[in-house]
Amino acid sequence: MTKIYCDIADKKLIKKFDRKKIVEGFTTNPSLIRNAGAKNYSTYCKQILKITKKSISFEVFADDERKMIEQGIKISKWGKNVFVKVPVVNSNGRFMGKVIKKLSTKKIKLNITAVYTYEQVKKILRNVNKKSKVIISIFAGRMADAGKNPIPIFLKSIKLSKKYKNVKILWASTREPYNYLQAKLLKCHLITVPPSIIEKIENFGKSYNKLTLDTVKGFLNDSKKSKFKI
Repeated sequence: MTKIYCDIADKKLIKKFDRKKIVEGFTTNPSLIRNAGAKNYSTYCKQILKITKKSISFEVFADDERKMIEQGIKISKWGKNVFVKVPVVNSNGRFMGKVIKKLSTKKIKLNITAVYTYEQVKKILRNVNKKSKVIISIFAGRMADAGKNPIPIFLKSIKLSKKYKNVKILWASTREPYNYLQAKLLKCHLITVPPSIIEKIENFGKSYNKLTLDTVKGFLNDSKKSKFKI
């Protein structure tokens, strides 16, 4: 069963989606937290933790290994449900294996993010503690936006992850509701989804006839409101 995590940092929306059974966790990133209006990163994240007890990922935003490790250790202490999000490389493209290994050795739960290749997945797995929980977030949507097929990478990564009971593969950067069905078909462990798409997933099940009628009625109503004439 592919578990759905909600990708959001807005506190009002987290409160709303925390009540939904379909949502089993949350993911955030510095961009989402900034867009939510946060002035202080730590304070804002701790406010979120007062809203939900479900699994949630908070990302480091340092760009060098030492500071990433320092931030990761601090973030891990915010709550038992916290996963520390670490980018697979820094802004210079250097693999953050040292950070992954150091934090994983301390049994800190990790979410390795911005992953795009099977080679990156293999390198991550060579640096994790087999007793520490690890999520590997593969950015399917951004990959597809660039004209690349993410499916082969997921197939190989999910197969390899079976050797690690502590590792979960996550479908990231979801673009449409159908991605959830794709992730389920692949037996991907997790998928992170924005709120608007989660609400569409909840409405799965419309027949083709209903879809046709809804579409036609929508066009008809809009043309009437516009008072179009030919």
